[in-house]
Amino acid sequence: MRATTRVAIVDDHELVALAVQNLVDAADGLVFARHATSVAGLVGRMRDADLVLLDLILRDGTDPAENVRLIRDWGADVLVLTSGEDPFLVRNASRAEVLGIVRKSTPRQALVEAVQTAARGELVPTTEWASALDTDPLLAAAPLTFREREVLSLYASGLGARGVAERLFISENTVNDHLRRIRSLYHRLGRSATTKVELYQRGIEDGFVQAPGRD
Repeated sequence: MRATTRVAIVDDHELVALAVQNLVDAADGLVFARHATSVAGLVGRMRDADLVLLDLILRDGTDPAENVRLIRDWGADVLVLTSGEDPFLVRNASRAEVLGIVRKSTPRQALVEAVQTAARGELVPTTEWASALDTDPLLAAAPLTFREREVLSLYASGLGARGVAERLFISENTVNDHLRRIRSLYHRLGRSATTKVELYQRGIEDGFVQAPGRD
């Protein structure tokens, strides 16, 4: 850990930021830098933080992975804070260059320790909510290929097979082949995906399809 690590937070909710500020300022080796409601508002100034706590769901609708990239380019490390309710955003963030993903409901001391670990530039251990999602046999993620995830995302979001084919520059028959395999995989996992609505639900559960926006 640096002698003192400057910690900023990007979050829409002022009460969350105030709670984090109190935790950070009371912790050894940490000092609160500032609160921003958007990544653009954070990185639009000279860097004044070494570690940024980033909320996954911001009202400006920005993409978590892009937000992480902007903060990293700014020169700070990133620790994600989340309520854990949107698997799509969680998986999106987990693929980005973050030090960890921590649930907002994490107990006070555990949250402080997570921030101190990230301040040392170390990866934060897997969180309880992520472990529960990964090990739940009823939500065992289907082993879809990248192309199948693309097909599922577009088809479940409203496009027909022809529309998906045009978007991905493949044949309609190829799209239908992918859909048959996707449905077959979910069937073998004991998770019905017969209808388009069920495919949409399975996609949201596994983080392949983005859920409707939440504040």
